[in-house]
Amino acid sequence: MTSRTHHFPEVALLITHYNRPKSLSRLLQLFVNYGISFGEIIVSDDHSDPGNLAELLRLQKTFQYQLITSEVNRGLADNINKGQRAVSLPYTLYIQEDFVPKVDFATNFRDGLSCMIADDSIDIIRYYGYFPYPYTKVYDGSFLEMRFKWYYYGYMKFYQYSDMPHLRKSSFLEKFGLYTAGNNSDATEYAMCLSFLKKKGRGLIYKKINSNFDHANNDEEPSTADFRSSWKTSSNVFVRSLRWLYLQLKTCKFHWDYISMKIKAR
Repeated sequence: MTSRTHHFPEVALLITHYNRPKSLSRLLQLFVNYGISFGEIIVSDDHSDPGNLAELLRLQKTFQYQLITSEVNRGLADNINKGQRAVSLPYTLYIQEDFVPKVDFATNFRDGLSCMIADDSIDIIRYYGYFPYPYTKVYDGSFLEMRFKWYYYGYMKFYQYSDMPHLRKSSFLEKFGLYTAGNNSDATEYAMCLSFLKKKGRGLIYKKINSNFDHANNDEEPSTADFRSSWKTSSNVFVRSLRWLYLQLKTCKFHWDYISMKIKAR
């Protein structure tokens, strides 16, 4: 527990949620423990089952958030869109419910918010990633500016945008468009990545990319993407060969999608 207070009145905390109220409670309670508060908190729920929805209503009394519900499950894209529409403040911190903030996040977040307020050309500041963004230049002591050229090696260069925890202007959707509707979260993220590049978005990323959050799930509220870990880390020669081939095809597809997008934009 810390006695320090970090209040961000110009920032809305937007959390997308689906059937993980204990993870949501953990996230919000840690913000309280660290003395972090926001101008408003919005929880956008994607039609959790009745028991979990009842728990969301109970938690609402404790954490005083605005709850945006859905009559049917429409996927991550719609869940972000409807949550963002409810934001009334100029900046949004977007987090999915299964992330865990670390004790240094408040200071690092304040530094990033100061950068965004001072430099209106910044559209997004990323605070977490499974891997560092591969092409950057120093922006200041703690933040790197992400750089993109179509001829840079690999496919990770396309992920300047990420749906991992990030700060953005609340007008983000006005510039880059709504998230593409559908139930596949990877496709939703990828479509926004292309839009971010098409509209010449400008983004920063925290230099020590894993120092602000943990991505934590338990057996009771497991991640739906756990299978990726074994696929990525397996030492089996056959699996590694398939992964290598998959990544080559993925890289080719990303380049083709980007080139097609540029041609259509002319």
